[in-house]
Amino acid sequence: MMNKYLTLATLLLTLMTGASLADETDPVAHATAVRLAVGICGTCHGPRGISQQPKYPRLAGQNANYLVAQLKAFRGQTRGDPDAIGYMWGVAGNLEDSTMDALAQYYSGQTAGSGRGGDSALTARGKIIYEQGVAAVGVPACAACHGPDAHGIGDFPRLAGQHAQYVLKQLNSFQSNMRNVAVMHGVAQGLKTEEMSAVAEFLESQP
Repeated sequence: MMNKYLTLATLLLTLMTGASLADETDPVAHATAVRLAVGICGTCHGPRGISQQPKYPRLAGQNANYLVAQLKAFRGQTRGDPDAIGYMWGVAGNLEDSTMDALAQYYSGQTAGSGRGGDSALTARGKIIYEQGVAAVGVPACAACHGPDAHGIGDFPRLAGQHAQYVLKQLNSFQSNMRNVAVMHGVAQGLKTEEMSAVAEFLESQP
């Protein structure tokens, strides 16, 4: 009887989150992930990963492999930007791999939020940089890794619809090497502040 109720509860949670039973290999981890996502992570990121606070990233529709990699970096205290140190090191510190995998599945299965229109001139400039880079200083096109639609390619993250404030904050962290990612440091160090702002504005406007 207990197994019957557990199976029913798992099915209901799966229907709520949009994940398929075929993708869910650990019902207990999945249930834990839903509870964490709604009850704890949702405080900053929204219960379904659509943060309303521009300081915190939107996670809905994000690449699952990327999310797992970031959670492991938080747990291992190797991602060193200020919010990672202030919030996420503690949050992720006791998470097991199975819970991280389930959280990533939960968020990647959510429908991403729609983009927000902003300064049209700034958005237009950001679109050019995103699609073409800045050849004069060796900055490659962002689209090469993040895709022409900014939905991410392979393990590279989705950027479409992300808060401009958050994108700009991360670009500054890459530029200063506070967030130590060699590829992104190479990209960001060639960008001026106004160029980073333009790219961030463009990305937030994308669906």
